Amino acid sequence: MAGPCSVESREQIFSCAKIVKDAGAKFLRGGAFKPRSSPYSFQGLGLDALRLLREAGDAHGLLVVSEVMEISQIEQMMPYVDLFQVGARNMQNFNLLRELGAVRRPVLLKRGIAATIEELLLSAEYLLAGGNYDVILCERGIRTFETYTRNTMDISAIPVVKKLSHLPIVGDPSHGTGRRDKVPAMARATVAAGGDGLLIEVHPNPDKALSDGAQSLFPEQFAELMDALRIIAPAVGRTL
Repeated sequence: MAGPCSVESREQIFSCAKIVKDAGAKFLRGGAFKPRSSPYSFQGLGLDALRLLREAGDAHGLLVVSEVMEISQIEQMMPYVDLFQVGARNMQNFNLLRELGAVRRPVLLKRGIAATIEELLLSAEYLLAGGNYDVILCERGIRTFETYTRNTMDISAIPVVKKLSHLPIVGDPSHGTGRRDKVPAMARATVAAGGDGLLIEVHPNPDKALSDGAQSLFPEQFAELMDALRIIAPAVGRTL
């Protein structure tokens, strides 16, 4: 999966869709409702962004992923997304998880910023218990005492989850590090550790992005990374 950190404009999302499609990505991920630590930061374009995501995804043959923040958004998002993302802040929003468990639409569940692996797996159980068995887990970095990177990406979570659960797990090195120059190394490590996929943020002009530009790759960086991953994946028995 790849895409912008948020949908800012029609031009931006269509540009990103073409970039990630050309590089071999299968999903287009963009934020329509942006949960931000600061109330003064860009909060997303809402329903308009979902329409743009769907239009861009259909135009380039990509499946669409976007984050759902609350129960009331599920129904309005249904016509536009192929996969619901539950962000780190909502990993233990059990009411939301119960509702998504009753929806027959895949769910991408991100690990909470201070959650243990056991807590992540128990949150997934809320979805499974409701009858939704199409659940993908995501390691996106946890909070530690380290300040050089935005989060500390726990690569060891990938083989641990593989041992404890049947669910697929993907890595998000963009949020996992928060630094563009560290994304490729952690993406390569995710694949080598047995990850089932990657979430990577790409932007045509990251330095002018309205959110998370510091962790978004330039298009040429993303293309180079995909080429490198095509070499690594067969070495660990995976395909890209």
